[in-house]
Amino acid sequence: SRHPRKNMRKVIVLGAGLVGAPMALDLAKGSEFKVTVADISRKNLDKFKNDNIATVEMDLDNEAALIEVLKNHDLVLNAVPGFMGYRTTERILRAGKNVVDISFFPEDALTLDGLAKANGVTAIVDCGVAPGMSNILPGYVDSILDKTDSILIYVGGLPKVRELPYEYKAVFSPIDVIEEYTRPARYIENGKLVTMPALSEPELLHFDKVGTLETFNSDGIRSLAKTMPHIPNIKEKTLRYPGHIKLMEIMREAGFFSAEPTEVNGVEVRPIDLTAKLLFPQWELKPEEVDYTIMRIEVAGDHDGKKVRHTYTLFDEYCPETKIHSMARTTGYTATMAIRMLAEGLYNEKGIIVPEFIGKNHACVKFILDGLAERGVKYELQID
Repeated sequence: SRHPRKNMRKVIVLGAGLVGAPMALDLAKGSEFKVTVADISRKNLDKFKNDNIATVEMDLDNEAALIEVLKNHDLVLNAVPGFMGYRTTERILRAGKNVVDISFFPEDALTLDGLAKANGVTAIVDCGVAPGMSNILPGYVDSILDKTDSILIYVGGLPKVRELPYEYKAVFSPIDVIEEYTRPARYIENGKLVTMPALSEPELLHFDKVGTLETFNSDGIRSLAKTMPHIPNIKEKTLRYPGHIKLMEIMREAGFFSAEPTEVNGVEVRPIDLTAKLLFPQWELKPEEVDYTIMRIEVAGDHDGKKVRHTYTLFDEYCPETKIHSMARTTGYTATMAIRMLAEGLYNEKGIIVPEFIGKNHACVKFILDGLAERGVKYELQID
């Protein structure tokens, strides 16, 4: 007789938010994993009443408690908020556990490479849609071209129903979205690092199924700025409905996004905290609201003496059957396929693995793309 439960890998998902929860459900679907979810919020954990998923209510920022809970798990999926992502990943590495991380922390993950290698750990960071697939696919194309000239990424998550004035909704916190409108955008042009204000260099572009969208510079190339020194041009731009840039510029210039405290009636207030508080109810994607994720990745260069361009296009939308938002599907299922890839031993390089490194392993790229397609997240490739 078979004992399938014997070989089940134990995986723990840290954080049961809008992306953490769908990832746990996806991993619990088959018989390959025994899934545990840990979160500080009982309300978040109550979502898993009958899904064959164990829950642990705990403060994930408590180091001793985290190390203790990690002990009897084989794999970790880190979906904590960005502000605690780096230290959480560092603790997971100290615990000697392989991890896939989608906390998208602002610090440089590669500074943890020594620790990961010393503990014999594979730590795949930034493993969502963008960053994530926006690194894996350029990494893959770069490995098959003779010479790569440019990587250009356009990406955005948008509500299907456009409501003035913002015509925007998000599954993550407004304070993280506001970062895209304030943090200077870095990109590589002619081999040099260029820094421009956020929201700069707007263009209008046409996308099938949604029509005309507006793009602007955002600080999204992350590790690509370091790991691809041989590519002279690398840029990412964010997509929104037309008119959004102007509105955000007005708010930014008026000081609504400022982190400098200002005094109001004797009370010190950071304008950004008030803005985020006011925008959250207006920007929050409601449970059954339809959202889209749109991405276009263009990688151009030379192959066999000819100029070629590989263009990957993603158009994904909210799934009415599972009631899971597109931004959670496209981000979360990339990470759950990476967990499966580690569980099956398809990838075993040690250290901090930024997603473009996975792109060089063609079997892994196929494994992830096939798994995403099975879940309805389809990347279309055109070569010209």
